[in-house]
Formats: sequence, structure tokens, C-alpha cells
Amino acid sequence: MSGLTPSETEGCRHLLGLLNNDEITALCDTVTNRLVHPEDRQDAIRAILVYSQSVEELLKRKKVHREVIFKYLTTQGIIIPPATEKHNLIQHAKDYWQEQSKNKFQTPDSVTKKEKVQLLQQAKEDKKAEKVDFRLLGKEFCHWFFELLNSQNPLLGPPQDEWGPQHFWHDVKLRFYYNTSEKNVLDYHGAEIVSLRLLSLVKEEFLFFSPNLDSHGLKCASSPHGLVMVGVAGTVHRENTCLGIFEQIFGLIRCPFVENTWKIKFINLRIVGENSLAPGTLPKPAVTFEQSDLEAFYNVVTLCGNSEVKLNVRQALDSGTGDQLLNKRELSLPNLP
Repeated sequence: MSGLTPSETEGCRHLLGLLNNDEITALCDTVTNRLVHPEDRQDAIRAILVYSQSVEELLKRKKVHREVIFKYLTTQGIIIPPATEKHNLIQHAKDYWQEQSKNKFQTPDSVTKKEKVQLLQQAKEDKKAEKVDFRLLGKEFCHWFFELLNSQNPLLGPPQDEWGPQHFWHDVKLRFYYNTSEKNVLDYHGAEIVSLRLLSLVKEEFLFFSPNLDSHGLKCASSPHGLVMVGVAGTVHRENTCLGIFEQIFGLIRCPFVENTWKIKFINLRIVGENSLAPGTLPKPAVTFEQSDLEAFYNVVTLCGNSEVKLNVRQALDSGTGDQLLNKRELSLPNLP
């Protein structure tokens, strides 16, 4: 009686598993016109699947919220913009299940051909990666990041684009050093928290970050594992007042699900207020570590193939910081108390 294919049935079963018991019961009553009285949750899900005439009919139900479909697609590794409308999410789910259905009926020959195509595509991607200009990547990233962040400042008018956790890996970490009226170090974990903390700097504290993207203000390096590190320095402003300088390190990793997209894995941000600098001096903002320091962070040059490489990269990814870089150069910032 069900109008769902086997792949759609299995997919909808997992999707319905994201609903709570009350939602499942209410949806079962709607689909069956209260003619079926399930004994438990699983019985109710079976009834929903059996009595649904089509996958569109089921997913368009008001009780199947847009957020539930989005969450299901995310668990399947399908990355979609959070603002995607419900009807588009339904189409993504249908396409995914249709592809799964095709894969089940592939012959060994077709699988072999598909693998060959994938290998050729991967080879092309590898060649592209070898030609990546990481300095240009870092420069373009900084243009995008600071333009987007600064646009959230209400003093500059309405935001140009949407700021949010979608730009970060879910386990991103932020270490925030500041030396203004007081000296402090704060750690933040998770895409939502990190996104909100950075947003508060411009939206609530009305700061404006002006990066110096010349040869002194921008340093970039990459590891063989795909981690790209971008160091940038600049000045911090509020309206017409220059408040001090900042130095920031980003750890970027390419998103495998969206072409030509990089997401932020960790951030180290240091802000030094003008009052903490020598009286009457405000040096041209410059990154106070060298590119070799970025490379030494994961020993990309001297320790390739050694277990110490794994240790240093693990520190980068698990701690979410490049602390040894900032700590190494801590005394080089002018007149830190």
C-alpha cells in the first residue's frame, strides 16, 4: 500500500527517528486518519510509512519540520545552506535516496567504471591542489572574513551577508587574548559559541577590524595534511578612534562536501589596546612571527614521515590553537606589561 520505494522507506525511517514520541503519535494520527492505533513508537513509524502515498506527501506534512529534514541530510554528510527552504530540502532528500537506490543495483563492471572516473577526478583535484597559491588564498580569505564580520557592525548599516556558525567546523576553537584596560585569555569552543563571540565584538562593542594585507601583515603556510594557516595583523577601530592593534591566526581546512570552500578550524586572536603600547606610538601592524614558524608548528619541512608530525598536527586540530606561535612571540608585542 505504501507509495515509497525501499530506499525512501529506509531514509524516512531514519528521518522519523529524529522526531519525539508526541510528534510521531500526532503524525501517525494524521496519516491514518486515527484509524490505526499503534502499540508503540516503532509500530507508529511503520504505520506512517505504510499509509503514506508518496515521499512528497509525507515530508510536506506540517509535523515534519524543515529543521528535521535539514538535520537528517546533515547526518548523511549532505551539506546544505541552513537557510534552504523546505521544498528544496525535500528535493535533496529525494535525490539522495534515488542515488542510493541506483547504487544498490550497480553491476561490478559499472562499479569499476565509476571508481575509475572517481580516480581521474581525484587526480585532477590533486593537480589543482598542487597549484594552489596559499598566499593568494589567505589574502582572499581575509578580504572575505573581515568584510563579512565588519558588515555586522550596526554603525555601518544593514549587514551585507549572513554571519553564522556555517562558516566554522562544528568543533572550532577560539583563543582570545586581549591587553587593554586589563590582560586576559579566554577560550571558546563550538561553532555557535565562537560565531557569537566574534559577532559580539562588532555588533555589541562596535569594533572595526582593518587588516594589513601587505607582505608584513599577512603570512601563510600549509601542511601536507590539508591544514592551511593564515596569520594576519591590523588595527582595531571604533568609529573615528583607533583603539589599538590585533594579530590573528586562522587554521583552515577545505570542506570536502562543497567545492572550493574552506571552513575555520581554529582561531587565535590577540588585541593590544593603544594604552598598552608606548605613549604616542602606534606601529604599522605586522605579523610578529615568520612563515617558518607556521611551518615549524607542524614540522612540515624536517619531520615528514616522523611520528612527531602526527603529534604536532594533532595538537593543531585537537587543541584548536596555535598557542606555541603566539606564546613564542609574546614578548615581541610592544610594551606588554
